[in-house]
Amino acid sequence: MRVKICGITQPEQGVAIATLGADALGFICVSQSPRYVTPQQIQAVTQALPTQTLKGDPLSRIGVFANADLDLIQQTVEIGQLTGVQLHGDESPEFCQQVKAKLPEVELIKAFRVRSAETLAQITSYEAIANTLLLDAYTPQALGGTGHTWDWTLLKTFTPKLPWFLAGGLTPDNVTQAVTTLTPSGIDLSSGVEQAPGKKDLHKVEQLFQQLLIQQT
Repeated sequence: MRVKICGITQPEQGVAIATLGADALGFICVSQSPRYVTPQQIQAVTQALPTQTLKGDPLSRIGVFANADLDLIQQTVEIGQLTGVQLHGDESPEFCQQVKAKLPEVELIKAFRVRSAETLAQITSYEAIANTLLLDAYTPQALGGTGHTWDWTLLKTFTPKLPWFLAGGLTPDNVTQAVTTLTPSGIDLSSGVEQAPGKKDLHKVEQLFQQLLIQQT
């Protein structure tokens, strides 16, 4: 199972989180977010990171965008040395196809803010385009990183054709329940392992990996 820690802003924290066991680090490229980082700030982090995870796989470096211009996405990927793009807005399948055509080597993650079963029905249109899905909590005030959990029972019969991340209100305290209830391909945490927006609590990150290790044994 992949573990993605999102909202990285500082090189030393990025290195520490990768060293603790993260498979992917996420960088918020939405200027309205308190966790926003510029392409140059992303580059400062990615240049400091190890190339591999503790498992020996390539460490994923994901830029998170919402309704962004295609040229901005491409520029950020190049400057920030990103391996993946997460589209967290209202991007159409057609736009996702354009991103894929422009950046064929980059992992494309399409995020959905789940309000109801109707949201899940929309996912089918993206399954032939995206590499990975991400399902997050819906809140009208923000696109993500709110710390709100949601009704996971909506996903009881969710069997997508792609690997998928579960996000939204995950913490070291509830992660075991989440992964045993739903068995996602990966999990994505941000506020659940923070002291403040953009400042991670490394003790909580360590707790997270300890809980996952216990769950796997």
